[in-house]
Amino acid sequence: MDAEAVMDAAKLDRFVAYSGSHFSMLGSWTALSLAAALPERVTHVVLDSPFLNMHELDDTPFGRVGPTLAQTDWGVYVQTIFRVLSQVDNPAPLGDLMAKAAVRWVDAHVGLEYTKLSEATDLGDLLSHVQQPTIVLAHDPGLTVPARCSQRIAAKIPGAQFMQHSDPAFVQMAGCITSFVLPSSPVPAGGTAAFAAPSGVRTVLFTDIVGHTEMMQRLGDAKGRDVLRAHERITRDLLKQHGGAEVKTMGDGFMASFGSVTSAMDCAIALQRAFAVHTESMPEPLHVRVGLNAGEPIEEDGDLFGATVILASRIAAKAGAGEILVPDTVRGLLSGKGFVFGDRGDFVPKGFDEGVRLWDVRWQP
Repeated sequence: MDAEAVMDAAKLDRFVAYSGSHFSMLGSWTALSLAAALPERVTHVVLDSPFLNMHELDDTPFGRVGPTLAQTDWGVYVQTIFRVLSQVDNPAPLGDLMAKAAVRWVDAHVGLEYTKLSEATDLGDLLSHVQQPTIVLAHDPGLTVPARCSQRIAAKIPGAQFMQHSDPAFVQMAGCITSFVLPSSPVPAGGTAAFAAPSGVRTVLFTDIVGHTEMMQRLGDAKGRDVLRAHERITRDLLKQHGGAEVKTMGDGFMASFGSVTSAMDCAIALQRAFAVHTESMPEPLHVRVGLNAGEPIEEDGDLFGATVILASRIAAKAGAGEILVPDTVRGLLSGKGFVFGDRGDFVPKGFDEGVRLWDVRWQP
């Protein structure tokens, strides 16, 4: 492919596939195609504001106006792009110069063909083939692409992490990309200190040992503590393996967060399987309930708060021994991932006005 020839000429043996896709499908398509075709050369994939196809933007101002404006006046269309990206009514002189330069760089006929090709492109067939560590970024508010569209992309890429930010200077985004690609690198001022738990959409996981109080009374403090240590060791090992961040432990349970809903579910299943093996091989059973929820928790001093966290805790408390329960939102994000769910009906969590549809995850081999 032409891109590979360019890489060879530039002597790039390994590289990061990055795409900013505020207005076009083709950047994301190129990055994903390179990742699928050259897994030995592409180390990471970074997608900024991707969306599945142009139809997803039909209900947005740009989706309704953009293609028509491009056909009517290519120069105005390009200038509008730079105005939107700079998020101001009157771009700075440098931004204006860049817009004028872009009009000269791209012939109107070529530009229109590019937009037509973008309208005919769909990322669906590429997403499941990405093997590299992937981060999907979204802006809040979305400049042209609603965050929900990018979140759906992240949910369809195995193990992908999702981050939403509202930093107009893009410093936070740059810091997270740097720490994602080069975890040991210093983070720019204003960026996040580590990628383990950035702000934005997270999947929150709770575990809780069933019958913990009765077990401690029956075994006594010393032997009961041995069982708790086994629970802690298994949980921490699997959180590490699946990219989860331990938020805190409550003695008989854990609270953790994930940037990827798929990784969170894989971890939940691995936990239940590990506890089942432990129970079969040890004299004292270790039965755990697990609940998950996805949303935008409030992060403060390393802890997470808000409705997302509270609902995850309520869902975990609703689960039985050896069960994994998720709300309908999480089930939707995991659609097409190969997980099997059973409908557990609606319940109204304490402190919430509306009912939540619950699903149990069939994790047994």
